[in-house]
Amino acid sequence: MAEHYFSSQSGRDFTPQPLTVDLAGAPRTVVTAPGIFSPKGVDKGTAVLLREAPAPRGPRMLDIGCGWGPLSLTLALLSPDAEVTGVDVNERSLALTSMNAERLGLGNVSARLPDDVDPSLRFDTIWSNPPIRVGKEALHGILLTWLPRLAPGGSAYLVVQKNLGADSLAAWLETALGEGFSVARLATSKGFRILQVLRAG
Repeated sequence: MAEHYFSSQSGRDFTPQPLTVDLAGAPRTVVTAPGIFSPKGVDKGTAVLLREAPAPRGPRMLDIGCGWGPLSLTLALLSPDAEVTGVDVNERSLALTSMNAERLGLGNVSARLPDDVDPSLRFDTIWSNPPIRVGKEALHGILLTWLPRLAPGGSAYLVVQKNLGADSLAAWLETALGEGFSVARLATSKGFRILQVLRAG
C-alpha cells in the first residue's frame, strides 16, 4: 500500500485521464492516473483542509505530498502572485501536478522531488494531507524536514484523521518543533482534525 508514498516511479501504465473537481470555488478539469494517492478525486481529508484552512498568506507556499495537485493548485489559484512548491517522492504525481498547473494556466506552481527544493527556502504558508499510513518514524521524518522551514510568522495546516492519531501527533509536534512554534487543533470535521502550526514572527 506504500507504493504511492515511496516509489519514485510506478510500474503501472501512465495514461492521464480527465477529471472535473471543485477547486477554489469553481469546477476545474484536471488529469489524474493510477499509481498515486486518490486518483479518482479530492479525498475526504483534503476536502476538509480546503474547507477549514484560513486563506493562504505570503509570497512562498508549500504543499507537502502534492499528489496530483489539489492543494498546490488551490494555493496558486487563491494566491496568483505567490510561488507555490509542491513536493512528492512519486515522479508520476509531480508530472500530474505540473500538467494540471499548465492546464489551469498557473505559472506559479513548481512540482519537485524533496531533494530538489533549495534548502534555504522558507515558506509563509504550508498545507498538507500528510501520509499518515507510512508509519510514525517516516511521518515524523517528513514533518521535521519541512515544518522547520516555516518563515517567521508563517503558518502550516495539516489534516489528520482523528482515529489515526491526530491528537498524539499534535502533542508530538509541540515537543519536537520546540521553542518558537505553537501547535493547536484548529477544527474538527467528518472525523478529521486540522492541526495548525505557527512560527513566531
